This record gives sequence, C-alpha cells and structure tokens, in this order.
Amino acid sequence: MVYIDDTIAAIATAPGEAGIGIVRISGEKAINIIDEIFQSKQGKKLSQYPVRRMTYGYIFNPDKKEKIDEVLVHYTKAPYTYTKEDIVEINCHGGFIPVKKILELVLKKGARAADPGEFTKRAFLNGRIDLAQAEAVMDLISAKTDKGFDVALDQLEGFLSKKVSATRKKLLDMLAHIEVSIDFSEEDIDEVTLEYLLHKSEEVEKEIENLLKTAEAGKILREGLNTVIVGKPNVGKSSLLNALLREARAIVTEVPGTTRDVIEEHLNIRGIPIKIIDTAGIRETEDIVEKIGVEKSKEFFNKADLVIFMLDISTPLTREDLQILELTKDKKTLILINKTDLPQKADLDKVKEIAVNKKMIKISLVEEKGLEAVEDALEDLVYTGEVKAKDRLLVTNVRHKNSLERALASIQDGVSAIKKKMPLDFVEVDVKNTWEALGEITGDTVAEDIIDHIFKNFCIGK
Repeated sequence: MVYIDDTIAAIATAPGEAGIGIVRISGEKAINIIDEIFQSKQGKKLSQYPVRRMTYGYIFNPDKKEKIDEVLVHYTKAPYTYTKEDIVEINCHGGFIPVKKILELVLKKGARAADPGEFTKRAFLNGRIDLAQAEAVMDLISAKTDKGFDVALDQLEGFLSKKVSATRKKLLDMLAHIEVSIDFSEEDIDEVTLEYLLHKSEEVEKEIENLLKTAEAGKILREGLNTVIVGKPNVGKSSLLNALLREARAIVTEVPGTTRDVIEEHLNIRGIPIKIIDTAGIRETEDIVEKIGVEKSKEFFNKADLVIFMLDISTPLTREDLQILELTKDKKTLILINKTDLPQKADLDKVKEIAVNKKMIKISLVEEKGLEAVEDALEDLVYTGEVKAKDRLLVTNVRHKNSLERALASIQDGVSAIKKKMPLDFVEVDVKNTWEALGEITGDTVAEDIIDHIFKNFCIGK
C-alpha cells in the first residue's frame, strides 16, 4: 500500500436535480472532517457510532452555527473500502446547491478537491485493483450495451488481468531458467535447452495472438461501430435507418435529395453498439445546400469503420452507383440490394465483379424483408473467426492492444533468436521485453505519466 497523506473529496453524483446527491471523502482525515460538520439526531458525532452503518442527522456550518442539510452519512474504515483508505459518504438532497455547499464546507475543513478519477487511482496505487481493472471502471460507466457492460464487468473482476499475469509467470520462469543457464553454464546442472525455450516461447506467442484476435470486436463493444449508409439519392437509406431504429427518424419521400444533411443515431443491435449515420445521397448537384450535404457524406464515408452501400434493384446501375462502389473497395462494406419487391433492372453481376468478397443482401424495406439478415451480417462482421458473441475475455482497450502488439513482436524476435541458436543473452532481452510489455496492461511496469494520463479521462468523483 502506498502512503498518501492528504484527504480528498468530490461530488460523486451527476450534476442536476435528483433525489439524492453524494459527497465522497477519502483519506486519514475523513472522520475528523465529518465530526466537525455532522451531528446526529441524538446530538452525537459520527465517530461515536459503529462503522458500516448509515447515520441520520444534519450537516451544519460550525462557524456560522447554521444547518446546511438533512443527511444520511456512512463511514467505513480502511482497508475495507474502495480506495483502501477511510471513506465517508454524505447522502444529502440532490440538486446543485446542497452538494455544492457541503463540498465547499468539507474542503474548508481540510480536504482537497479530488482530481478526475483520483478515487479509483488511489484504489490502484493502494493495490486493491490493477490498472486494467481500474480502466474497466470507466468502461462500466460508459458502456452502451448490455454486452459492453458484461465485458467491462468481467475485466473489473480480473479476467484479462489473470490471463496476462499467467502469461507473465511463464515468461518469468523462462527468465529464471535462462539466468541459471548463463550463470552456471559450466556447472553440472539441469540446463535450459533450446527445445524447452522454443516450446515455451511459442506457447506465449500463441496466447498473445489469441488475445489480439479479440481486439477488433472488443474495441467495437467499447467504442461502438462507426457505420455510414451511402448510396445515390432515393435508394432507401433513410428508410433503412428508420427500420433499424423502429421509428420514423428520417424523412422519407419519393423525391431524390430529401436528405440534405447527415443524420446520426445510436443503435443496439444484438449487444453491439452502433453509431449509424444516414448521409445525403452522393451525386452531382447544383443545389448549394445539397452539395454541402454530399461533401459531408464523403467525409463521414472516409472515417467509417463500416460502410452500408445501398443499391436500387429496380433501376439500372448508374455512373454514380459505380463510382461509390469503387470507393468501397478498401473499406469494410455491406452491400444492400433494396426494392426487391419491384422488377429487377440492375446488373448485379457487374456489382459482384467490382465488389469482390463483399457481403451482398437482398432486402425490401417496403415489405420489411431482409432486416434479420442485415442484423446477422452486422453481428458476423464484429465476431469473426475464433471470436464469438458469448466470449467473456475480450481486449477492449487500445492501450492494451498496443502493449500486446509490442509483446508479440518481442516474443517473435525471441523465437527467431532461439531457432538461429543465438546466445541466450539475446533471447533473455526479448523475453524480458515481452514480460515488461505485458506488465504495462496491469500497471506493473507502466510509467507514471501514462498512469496520470489514464485517470485524467475519468469523471471527477470516481
């Protein structure tokens, strides 16, 4: 446990009117501060009551001899708290004024205003959780779907940390064997063989590769799938958005160019958070407003993780269709052939010729046909290969992914060095680099400035 000599305080509830507001205090002065400003209904201080119970009373300003609010106060002693420090939580009436007045009084009596994420940072520094678990706290708060929440909760419970720690233990064992082999190479002892090192290194390499395979799906569950619907005017883009939302969000008419600006919505499709953007139809136009919308469409197209390209099967392919189709060659794309309730006039063989290996689905939004197939395709795009929707261990954090990539590169260098029968000193460097890169995930080997940067992204009060 790290000794931290100051006491921090912050409002732990969201701003605005509510039934309850909470002011949280953590540190060795927490009980002294609350004893100065709290009095129970029986006229006692909080320290006169047993810990781990809610005590009813009042917060008052001792300097002005005036009551501030009617409250319930809870006190828990270290180390059995979130931060592993003494914690006091003041439950007052919700609203901007009560919590503001109480926090100002707490700060006046000796606490310091907490930095963003400082309560969770103290939990990390005091050894209650590791860095990956600390980051999972923020993922829980910002989860957009049940699946994203479940993955974050699993990480908070240590699923990823345990896996990384087990792999690091293998690397540590390898380093110990290498050290023995180097230091006592002339002694009659059980030496580390190249076969043993190669087996262990390839085992670690496979474990890291398996974690990295989950990173794309994990990133989507954490941040959402940035999806854009494109196509020429009047192919059904807005109708698709309305169908997926199950509400009439976008205006739909038979007049081409009705959508002149982008419309952004958030969906939850089978646990996958999707930020979907209905764009203005991409075409040549002299209309100034529509032209601005078309330029915005192209901008969102370039930034998208997934492109849903829509075609009208009832009309022949146009130059605009083919131009958009060409643009999708290097993008992850789902092609929807709409209006299948009408006679076919579009040359779909031409589409297949250009859109090689792109998923194509025939739909009719008028007859509400094909939507389930669209949702199936979206799920398949997220959960690919060995990654399944039911998987509980997913890498959701870009920082973790970067550390894993560095670890993979190092262990691959180690495997290469072993196969080339290079001196064990070279292998030792690669194994140690792998061990350190994995340690960045749990915070065992991470630099202090990175830790500070991570917690700056937290909300104050958490």
